[in-house]
Amino acid sequence: MKLTVWTYEGPPHVGAMRVATGMTGLHYVLHAPQGDTYADLLFTMIERRDHRPPVTYTTFQARDLGADTAGLFKSACQDAVDRFKPEAIIVGASCTAELIQDDPAGLAETMGLGIPVIPLELPSYQRKENFGADETFYQIVKALAKPVARTERISCNILGPTALGFRHRDDIQEITNLLYELGVEVNVTAPMTSTPSDIARIGAAHFNVLLYPETGEAAARHLEKTFDQPFTKVVPIGTGATHDFIAEIRMLTGSTAPLDTDRLRQTWWSRSVDSTYLTAKRVFIFGDGTHVKAAARIARDEMGFEVAGMGCYNREMAREVRAVAKDHGLTALITDDYLEVERAIEELQPEMILGTQMERHIGKRLGIPCAVISAPVHVQDFPARYSPQMGFEGANVIFDTWIHPLVMGLEEHLLHMFRDDFEFNDAAGPSHHGGHAPAGKATQETPDPAQQTDVVVWLRDAEKELKKIPFFVRGKARRNTENFATQKGLAEISVDTLYDAKAHYAR
Repeated sequence: MKLTVWTYEGPPHVGAMRVATGMTGLHYVLHAPQGDTYADLLFTMIERRDHRPPVTYTTFQARDLGADTAGLFKSACQDAVDRFKPEAIIVGASCTAELIQDDPAGLAETMGLGIPVIPLELPSYQRKENFGADETFYQIVKALAKPVARTERISCNILGPTALGFRHRDDIQEITNLLYELGVEVNVTAPMTSTPSDIARIGAAHFNVLLYPETGEAAARHLEKTFDQPFTKVVPIGTGATHDFIAEIRMLTGSTAPLDTDRLRQTWWSRSVDSTYLTAKRVFIFGDGTHVKAAARIARDEMGFEVAGMGCYNREMAREVRAVAKDHGLTALITDDYLEVERAIEELQPEMILGTQMERHIGKRLGIPCAVISAPVHVQDFPARYSPQMGFEGANVIFDTWIHPLVMGLEEHLLHMFRDDFEFNDAAGPSHHGGHAPAGKATQETPDPAQQTDVVVWLRDAEKELKKIPFFVRGKARRNTENFATQKGLAEISVDTLYDAKAHYAR
């Protein structure tokens, strides 16, 4: 076990929380010590939910370990059933509680609670959050789904969306609307928005739409085998993938219903003059396997970017991501160590990063713009507005999300170019405030080289020339020049040194 400041995935019981919190009428009784009780923080602060997650903890302490922790668990189960009156409960242990081997599943099953009790065996020290969500949903479907007659009209289930997922709430709405236009009704959406009663009738659908393989594939395969429900293989993220998804739905249903694509505005990009500025920009892509695969296709085939590097943190999707990377002439980076990702980005020096909140922080440190495309995310990636990633509207949202950091970067570059102009210099102040410098704020001077403590000192003219270089490659230019100066034994960097370094690295 390795301690780290950041982590891409939590332990598997967090995945179980995501399933339980997305559902209604299901309660999660978690055998966990004091200190593991952070569900409220995850779902009410980060996802901004308006109600507390349906999780009850035993919250045992060190002094309880010499007593009856099994009794504490049974009391917590009974209290949760009496207070919340769920249709079913799932029971399990956190990574710490797993070590005391109280067998929560066996204890709950002997209590005669009068409702379905679904035990979770989640290996906390071998697997992680996405596995926990996938396994939990599979166990719920396996325990509750019953053979039922098919719906009269063609219908499907939407599988995979969970609480704390990246834009899952809006993806559900976008894909539900798209299916409706194709003449397909949605029987059940699960886990998010469903109840245990809904899971019981999940077999009534004719097929399943698998939106997120990380959290729904095990259940989809079980339903295919048990209820003869095929599931879709295309994840509709991006314009091309959405059209492929529509073709797959038409093949499964025979639908010939026409679709309104007027809302799709992303495709104008390839026909616009503005596109020439961003064509061939080098991007680095990292996140969960599903979103990384989709982003790689969008980047190259729809936006005209060059994929300079890519990878994923969930090893369950490593094979698929490696295959996509090979198609781009790359070797995929499969790791859950953010420091490895940072080193790869620093070495490649891409012009934009497409990643998670981890890569957002890495981009800030390296001065590289970043657009978030995948969980893990923070509160700013749960917007109040409608902001899907899937379908035609999702393609519009992705277009905006990716282009804005680069366009704003161009604006910043232009401001730097004209910073000595009387109207644009730092001391001028905002034009709509009269264009004067803020009261009491002195104009910042470039530090005297003699006062700088770096081994290699930048002379004032060289610093000024460096600022003319676009900000998204300025960091690389600075590092290359400093390396060049060190190799040549120079203590100061002049304008001539800067251009000598440029010529050296251009060979």
